[in-house]
Amino acid sequence: MLLTSRAKIKEQPCSKNNLSRKTSIIVTLTVQAFVQRRLKAIRHRHIFRQLTPLDHGTPPWITRDQRSLLNLSSNNYLGLADHPRLKEAAIEAIRIYGCGTGSSRLIVGTTVLHEQLEQRLAAFKGSEQALLFGSGYHANMGVIASLAGPRDVILGDELNHASIIDGCHLSGADYKTYPHLDTNVLAQQLETLEQEKHQGLRLVVTDSVFSMDGDVAPLEEIAALCEQYDALLIVDEAHATGCLGPGGRGLIAEHGLVTANIVTINTLSKAFGSIGAFVSASTLLKEYLVNVARHFIFTTALPPADIAAGLAALDILEENPELPQRLQNKATTFRTGLQELGFQTLASETHIIPLLVKDSTIALQMASELREHGVYAVAIRPPTVPMGAARVRFSIMASHTEEDLAFALDVIKNVGKKMGIIK
Repeated sequence: MLLTSRAKIKEQPCSKNNLSRKTSIIVTLTVQAFVQRRLKAIRHRHIFRQLTPLDHGTPPWITRDQRSLLNLSSNNYLGLADHPRLKEAAIEAIRIYGCGTGSSRLIVGTTVLHEQLEQRLAAFKGSEQALLFGSGYHANMGVIASLAGPRDVILGDELNHASIIDGCHLSGADYKTYPHLDTNVLAQQLETLEQEKHQGLRLVVTDSVFSMDGDVAPLEEIAALCEQYDALLIVDEAHATGCLGPGGRGLIAEHGLVTANIVTINTLSKAFGSIGAFVSASTLLKEYLVNVARHFIFTTALPPADIAAGLAALDILEENPELPQRLQNKATTFRTGLQELGFQTLASETHIIPLLVKDSTIALQMASELREHGVYAVAIRPPTVPMGAARVRFSIMASHTEEDLAFALDVIKNVGKKMGIIK
């Protein structure tokens, strides 16, 4: 009787739970196969990436596998991330406010420190207001998606940062690019919109300093075109704020272009040595973003320690307005040294200096050789840069000494000759 019962049970159709489990297994295997194929293709193209754990060391030196390496890959441009005053400010903020805010800004996440920093940043950038975001990525996506919609058109430089591109796509606007730095094509695009009597909002968005090439946008020409064709200009100053312009106020300030028709996105995670980002804007636009920008509304406020570190960094920069020029002088020395050795540095004129090798395999090999001889600089490959434009990217910091840079140039020269990149 027992055997008969068991046989009947086996003959019964699968239960819902069993069917669901089988379906789940099939879906999981399909996903795994898809992921494996994608990873295989990535490896085949020599663009596979891995996380690299590093020990802190004594800045600007870091330690990897118990070896000391000169760090030439950091965005800590002014060397403030390790500054004692930033550390002390962060520790004191933790003592008073705790480690986290526990809420978004619109609930209970706004502290006195947040308001202080926004007021200070607005004054620093010469704008009516500033609004903090959790990251530069959040700021670009939040601002662009809040301002543009399906009836609007966005024109952007083809080498804009990924966060700008993603923000443009998220907005639902008609997104068009123009060739890198080509204001003639931008003018044609704006003229076409004018002739077509386009009724929606027109936005032009660009980096001021391009993160992979180290060159700068022709902001005066772009701003003039935006004025002529009634377009709003959004400028990402992530790699310019703290590094260029009067007292580090960025390229918009250097050209005297601070107006209500220009919105700038700035970061605290590079020259300011902390984390987060801020938008420089009018009072009206700040009120609008507080009510509309989903990347601001639906995220936890920045921790007090990071806000306090940002305030300390701003203090240091305002007390030492020569820091940005010191950074650029060192960058010029290093860039000139590379060029004299015969390396291609593209159109770099800032603290970001690419060494073009074109091929991803060669870029990886060169970065590996540099590490073997004490220099840490990463290989940049597609899709971060276009196909055939692989490079080793160097980032200069104000904390690099003359001896550091001379050591690096000597190592790069020897590795370049060994690999046949230079004679």
